[in-house]
Amino acid sequence: MDSLIYSLNATIPVFLVIAAGYILKQTGILNDAFVKSANKFNFTVTLPVLLFVDLSTTDIIADFDVRYVMFCAVVTVIACVFLWLGARFFLKDKSLIAEFVQAGYRSSAAVMGVAFIQNMYGDSGMAPVMIIGCVPLFNIFAVLVLTFESDSGGNGTAHIKKSILNIIKNPIIIGIALGVIASLIHLDLPEIADKTLASFAKMATPLALVAIGAGFEGRKAVAKIKTTVIVAAVKLVVLPAVFLPIAVKMQFSEQELVAFIVMLGSPTTPSSYIMAKNMGHDGILTSSTIVITTLLSSLTLTFWIFLARYTGLIV
Repeated sequence: MDSLIYSLNATIPVFLVIAAGYILKQTGILNDAFVKSANKFNFTVTLPVLLFVDLSTTDIIADFDVRYVMFCAVVTVIACVFLWLGARFFLKDKSLIAEFVQAGYRSSAAVMGVAFIQNMYGDSGMAPVMIIGCVPLFNIFAVLVLTFESDSGGNGTAHIKKSILNIIKNPIIIGIALGVIASLIHLDLPEIADKTLASFAKMATPLALVAIGAGFEGRKAVAKIKTTVIVAAVKLVVLPAVFLPIAVKMQFSEQELVAFIVMLGSPTTPSSYIMAKNMGHDGILTSSTIVITTLLSSLTLTFWIFLARYTGLIV
């Protein structure tokens, strides 16, 4: 019961902020111009700053467990590749491939991972190590799939060159690269700079949630409900069911297993909506998946944690 209450406390407030954004839009307090500006601001400023802050404050060298980091990275690559191939073969509406793939594998690993492990063990434990293994790849693959599955741009060599250039210039990738460099050189910024960056970083998630709610198009979302349900099932059930037994056989510690469960089974991150909207996609499937996975993860994530405890994998 405690795990269920904790999960509800972690996910329901997120859903309520999304709902508030929707209500504010319907009452005229927010408008389409706000949604467009907020998405652009998040994509170019707050989200890159958030990633920079998270990575720069993680001691990559000290926390680096090669075996665990590589496992998280390999699982991320496999999940993304198979989702991408599956979407290309089975999705009838090819315009949804990029959003299907991104929403299907990309978790709120950084936020949920730290929160869950702190709640269970009193500190962040193995969450930073899990973040090193998956979060940079989450964003890199998101840029790849959103770029190469975009309707904009030509074909052949010219399109590939343009895509590579867009990846290099992507604010998310730049934020990750600078964060890793800052961690490796143990960059010590003045307190004024730290607090300023922290203020921008704290804006990312709540502003993204409000924008998701304000930009949520109910009728269009209903039209894509079948695809949304499939993405949510893959995100919350299929990926943990496939990869968790492998992690158990690898005999990782209980904190590593908890971090891994959260990496796979936490809801689709709101930042995926920001990237989808700002890279030429309508974002409807992404926002719908965020809403549904946020609601359902309080049950599914609790189930995976309960199963791990029941089988004696964690105590």
